[in-house]
Amino acid sequence: MLNSVTKHILHCCLLFIIIITFELISGGLSLNNDKKDLLDPWVEYGFVGAFVLYLLRTLTFLSFPQVLFNFVGLTIYNAFPDKVVLNGSPLLAPFICIRIVTRGDYPLLVKANVKRNLNKCIETGLENFQIEIVSDKPIGLPPHRRVREVVVPLNYRTSSGALFKARALQYCLENSVNELADNDWIVHLDEETLLTENSVRGILNFVLDGKHQFGQGLITYANEDVVNWITTLADSFRVADDMGKLRLQFTMFHKPYFSMKGSYVVTQMGAERQVSFNNGLDGSVAEDCFFAMKAFTQGYTFNFVDGEMWEKSPFTLWDFVQQRKRWLQAAYLLATLGGKTSPSQNDIEKILSSVGIESDGEKLRKVISQLNGKSIDELIAQGHEKLSSMLVGGAVAAGAAAAPAAGAAAAPAEEKKEEKKPAKEESESEDEDMGFGLFD
Repeated sequence: MLNSVTKHILHCCLLFIIIITFELISGGLSLNNDKKDLLDPWVEYGFVGAFVLYLLRTLTFLSFPQVLFNFVGLTIYNAFPDKVVLNGSPLLAPFICIRIVTRGDYPLLVKANVKRNLNKCIETGLENFQIEIVSDKPIGLPPHRRVREVVVPLNYRTSSGALFKARALQYCLENSVNELADNDWIVHLDEETLLTENSVRGILNFVLDGKHQFGQGLITYANEDVVNWITTLADSFRVADDMGKLRLQFTMFHKPYFSMKGSYVVTQMGAERQVSFNNGLDGSVAEDCFFAMKAFTQGYTFNFVDGEMWEKSPFTLWDFVQQRKRWLQAAYLLATLGGKTSPSQNDIEKILSSVGIESDGEKLRKVISQLNGKSIDELIAQGHEKLSSMLVGGAVAAGAAAAPAAGAAAAPAEEKKEEKKPAKEESESEDEDMGFGLFD
């Protein structure tokens, strides 16, 4: 059996072989010394044609910083790390709150994952911790001394008007809700994220070290039963991004130069309160990216957290397309925050590529044509109006179900209906929680 160092060396050799092969095929490198007639583009294509060609070649350098970070990160750091070794006793670790944010639409999925994560923490030896579920709707979790359920009131509003996931996260920071001290730690997860023994050990090492206020870890997708190999393979690019670019920026520079994602994020409570998610509409579109940039400007430092967590890729190609569509829409809105009322395709591609997302040119042009000319406030207001109508409809339905005449029969019927649809809950894509997030 090959050890981790040997695997990493073979991985680097394969990477170099792929690069050299590509250069040979594309003509970047040549094994022949025969001199070929050089083509003068200014003569062959004219001034306009040659200028356009050189401009297009120059634009390829826009991705060079990210490519460089990915290449260096994937080569200098072991891509096949050994089991994480604890640097201290879990008994000496500060209190850790594992915070999971969800809209509450799929309680069976949340209950199952909470149970798995709770058991994993106990098996790994974590002592001083709590799992906290933050939801728009009651989940109905069974009572447990290590589990807390927080329901965000429908009438809750932040002072800046934050929406979506940022609104829920800010609610947890309110003095009347928060139970954590400034020196406690929070681990942010999505509802479908699963802990592993290595990730729990990595989190313990990070909080025991205590040198940095924020951390980001690795999320992988090809775990357990792979439902759709195509979407899982597509998400492997995101794994490479975590292991390359994000790992290098956090480990070597301790800064979020290329932003960060919204899951497997470890934060110190006092620092998170200072940065806050109360950032208005601007900070609600992509709350994780906005939060990272704000923490960066305030002088906080970041580090990479060892270990990996598990998530599932979208189960169908349709879910995968819809997920990417939401990213494009969020990237468009994020581009408008920079002062551009009509962002170009190049503006949006820069945003997406900064977090390792490759865009589809045709779909991107379609999104731009649909959103062009609309202000961010108008788009968010429209979405908020739809969200409000959904919540009102849900409240009416809940009220009807609670009527005395139907109450006795409605509960078991609803329970049977819910038990018949666990597969649908697990097939939902990862960006369905609390609206949408650009980098979740």
